[in-house]
Amino acid sequence: MARSQLRVLHALYVARTQLYHFMAIVIAGMGFFTDAYDFFAISLVTDLIGYQYYQGHTPREISAAINGIALCGAVPGMLVFGWLGDKMGRKRIYGVTLVLMVVTSLASGLSFSKRVGKNVVTVLCFFRFWLGVGIGGDYPLSATIMSEYANQRRRGAFIAAVFAMQGFGNLAAGIVGMVVSAAFMNSATSNADFVWRIVLMFGAVPATLTYYWRMKMPETVRYTALVAKDAKKAASDMSAVLNMDIVPEDEAVNQLARRTSYFFTVAFVDRIGRVRIQLLGFTMMSVFIIGLAVPYHQYWTKHKYGFAVMYGITTFFANFGPNTTTFIIPAEIFPARLRSTCHGISGAFGKIGAIIGIGVFGFLHTDPEKHVRSMLFVLVGCNLVGLVFTLLLPESKGMALEQITGEMEELQPQQDAAAVAAAECIHVVPV
Repeated sequence: MARSQLRVLHALYVARTQLYHFMAIVIAGMGFFTDAYDFFAISLVTDLIGYQYYQGHTPREISAAINGIALCGAVPGMLVFGWLGDKMGRKRIYGVTLVLMVVTSLASGLSFSKRVGKNVVTVLCFFRFWLGVGIGGDYPLSATIMSEYANQRRRGAFIAAVFAMQGFGNLAAGIVGMVVSAAFMNSATSNADFVWRIVLMFGAVPATLTYYWRMKMPETVRYTALVAKDAKKAASDMSAVLNMDIVPEDEAVNQLARRTSYFFTVAFVDRIGRVRIQLLGFTMMSVFIIGLAVPYHQYWTKHKYGFAVMYGITTFFANFGPNTTTFIIPAEIFPARLRSTCHGISGAFGKIGAIIGIGVFGFLHTDPEKHVRSMLFVLVGCNLVGLVFTLLLPESKGMALEQITGEMEELQPQQDAAAVAAAECIHVVPV
């Protein structure tokens, strides 16, 4: 069994980059496209909801709830679906998260109530929470699936490419928002209610289009071989999708500044390394945030465009840095039997940070110059903490997943024991 597992895994390590790898990027990446669309689209329509149900102005607590409730759902979604991905298989749970995202996206746009106003927002928040649960589950599963499909040489770039689909999701949300708003520009004021509903429901479209292809993807070979312990099926699955002949041992005897923040990582992550990019990102973010905070009041009186440039560079290093690498690293450094669970835990901490950010910044409108400047210095402190913890991480560039996690050593003694038994003519007789 151990020799068959090693044989199949070695075939994955050395597989040349081919069409199926890019199909896996698109299929897994469309989940992230949908995630980003759903997270960003709500910020575009919050004011419309306030106009429709709160006499033209959305209260701060309502705005914070509408924007943050999906993040609250993402935390348990990452934890629960990440754990289920290790227990029941990546493919099966992947389909469940996708269905949940489709249903709740449609339901968000169909949030009605007999009593308008607060009741409509309550119903919307209910479905947005469950949408967040589905999105949260998509995070660890997409990363784990891509890491386990990828070859050794380009694994980091493949995982980063999946994450980079977030940039296209953000862009799509803005485009859909503008197109739908323009379509209703000259219509009756009451029709504004249709705009936010259509924008939110559109999030179901990309998820629906990829459902068929997700269900056609076989289970990842590493889950099948290392967790389910079925090397023969793993070999059969990979032979069907990769242009190589992989057979188990017994049969062998017989025969683009934000989206550019993302794509720089795709290009350089397998050259520079994950840890170095993350260290660079935290360092440069700290430098440029200090550059924003120290002369903060001058930006709003003399150099407004300078603030935009500095903020854009900060965002670049956030994405050519920890925003992407914290998605890649957890998909590589944990063993197959725990990979999805641990990635979910890692992602959940990130979303908790986002929830805190929304909660804090949502209530700083009273004196923005005073409070925002202080919070920028707090962000510098957070960056420095992240930088210190990055020093504790192992570098996974250029290594097989089983080498990183120690699973190669677990398999090797089993193979060595079998070889010794064969050399000494020791035969195992079934009883």
